[in-house]
Amino acid sequence: QVQLVESGGGLVQPGESLRLSCAASSFSLAYEVVGWFRQAPGKEREAVSCISMSDTYTTYADSVKGRFTISRDSAKNTVYLQMNALNPEDTGIYYCAARGSFDIESNCSDMFYWGKGTPVTVSS
Repeated sequence: QVQLVESGGGLVQPGESLRLSCAASSFSLAYEVVGWFRQAPGKEREAVSCISMSDTYTTYADSVKGRFTISRDSAKNTVYLQMNALNPEDTGIYYCAARGSFDIESNCSDMFYWGKGTPVTVSS
């Protein structure tokens, strides 16, 4: 059974950091475009960051550029999202998603597999 499982969410104060993990079972993330998405209370889900196969390309939402970093550890079959300088606007449920691709690209659209999410709350 294909599964994506997120972990690492929690409650932090503004300016602090968190690292989210997305672990896959029953398939290899090494050959997938993998992305992180978030949904804040009362808002639609938005793409945060995506990474291409071979880690050649990455995509970031303007609101997180310079603060968040997506990376992959193929040996652990895990993709990470390092989040620094968090602010209250980063609060939400963070989801991991993945899809196959014939090209080396990091487009965040048309994700096929989804995790159940991990909550992130940034509050003083």
